[in-house]
Formats: sequence, C-alpha cells, structure tokens
Amino acid sequence: MNIPTPTARASRWLSGFAAAVAKRDIAAAVAMFDPECYRRDLISFTWNIKMLEGPDAIAAMLEATLEGAKPTAWSVAEEASEADGVVEALFDFDTAVSRGRGHLRLKGDKCWTLLTTMLELKGHEERAGARRDKGVAHGAFEESQRRGSSERARRDRHWATRGSPIASS
Repeated sequence: MNIPTPTARASRWLSGFAAAVAKRDIAAAVAMFDPECYRRDLISFTWNIKMLEGPDAIAAMLEATLEGAKPTAWSVAEEASEADGVVEALFDFDTAVSRGRGHLRLKGDKCWTLLTTMLELKGHEERAGARRDKGVAHGAFEESQRRGSSERARRDRHWATRGSPIASS
C-alpha cells in the first residue's frame, strides 16, 4: 500500500487551496477546512493581525481580501511532520505586494489551522545574506571612528601632560 508522506499530503492540500483561491472560488477553498478550524493572518492578507474561528469567518475574510492580496506561489518550505494524526508543514507564498511564510496543520485531509505571515514587502527587501552589499563603509560608523580617534588623541595629550588619572591617585 502506498501511504503518502506528510509532505506529500501538505503539498496536495496547498495545491488544492492555491487552485481555489486563484479562481476566487471561496466555497471550494473553505470546503478544504475542517468544521473546527482556525485561521490567523499576520499582515499578509488583512494588513492587520486577525484570528478567525470557523469556516464562515474564514469565508468572510477571503471574500474581503483575495482580490487585493492575489496570493500565488504556494509551496511547502521544508519536510512536513506528522504526530497524533496531525500533519504540520511550513510553506512559502507570495501576495501582490509581499512574500510570506505560513504554518499549516491538517487533520486527515482537512485544514485544522492555517497561519500566514508577511516576511517582506516586495521592492523593500532587507539587504541580508546574498542581497547584502559587500564592503560598504557606512557613514555613521566612519563618523564614530573619526570622533573616537580625535577623542583618544585629546585624552592621550591630557595624560601625557598631566599624568594618568590612575597614577595620580
């Protein structure tokens, strides 16, 4: 018997959800959730921090946000796990203006919890890792170095002419 891995199950759910939201088929998207379900959004869809409970609340949020958010590129980010019949997976996605990461929990083939978070705004990405500028001398650092060396020179002249404050104690 070929039992799908937790990653395959999470990928299959994300693909179905992605297809439903791409078509703006809210009924199909909400049908993928368990009757006891929870949805949390941290800025990526709602531009706010929202916690929703139940399919009706999730449907209302999707109705209000899908047109503006335009979510795409749903993909499992790393190997999913399964414990006590619950599959857990991290996933990545894009919206019209941002990149995000999410957390999915499945009971059976239905979503129990779905979290979406905004990681960065497109066009305003943090210059980290491969995007970080190499060999940059920042103005604030150079100014502090210049100020620091003139302060050290003044202190050294003072000690040279009057003696060290430690030695005169």
